[in-house]
Amino acid sequence: MPDKQIIVTGASKGIGAAIAQDLSKRGFHPVCLSRSGGAPAGTGHRCDVTDEAAVRSLFARIADDGPVVGLINNAGLHEGSPSDTLETASYLKVMTLNATAVMIASREVFPHLRKSKGRIVNIGSFFDKLGVPENLSYCVSKAAVAAMTRCLAAEWAPHGIAVMNVAPGYVETDLNRDFLAQENVKRWLAKRVPMQRPGDAGEIAKLVGSLFAEDVAYLTGETIYIDGGQGMNL
Repeated sequence: MPDKQIIVTGASKGIGAAIAQDLSKRGFHPVCLSRSGGAPAGTGHRCDVTDEAAVRSLFARIADDGPVVGLINNAGLHEGSPSDTLETASYLKVMTLNATAVMIASREVFPHLRKSKGRIVNIGSFFDKLGVPENLSYCVSKAAVAAMTRCLAAEWAPHGIAVMNVAPGYVETDLNRDFLAQENVKRWLAKRVPMQRPGDAGEIAKLVGSLFAEDVAYLTGETIYIDGGQGMNL
């Protein structure tokens, strides 16, 4: 029976995969959810996290396997569009995966984390506090995640459940590596980001893993920005 299970959504690649690998090194058992079912560490399950019934059923089965001590809401989607031509269907698609699915997973894991006095870590974005042209859906969805983090933290603290939000800036993954390698993009990042580079998925994973490994019980409801200083740079 696996001990110290932490559910990670969107865990088959990118930041989610790095998080799963980091958790495994720290002695946790990552339970990786994705549409493909891939598991870079721990165990993997196919799951559409926007499907309420599927999430509820899978979380119950995972809890039957052993204690669930955490949830990491990492699954997300980015679609850019000029706001004056933004289609409602596209807006709702982003909101559903980036925000509504976070609510669903958090709600369904609640009875399991109440038993273990566990922790939820949401993966937001520093876009939650910025006005970014042609990114209305993404910015709104990530701002919703930050608000959700605060609300759940306040409501569930009496149950011993902490809720945090980790908000990365530009992070290099397989999906954007070619884009970030362009010379004009590198020049822009060097000027805009005080650390003069994009982040690495492993850096995000270390921060997330430390929130579970260190278990600072009095820390809840906060958004931690990990963006190389970009969000506060004039």
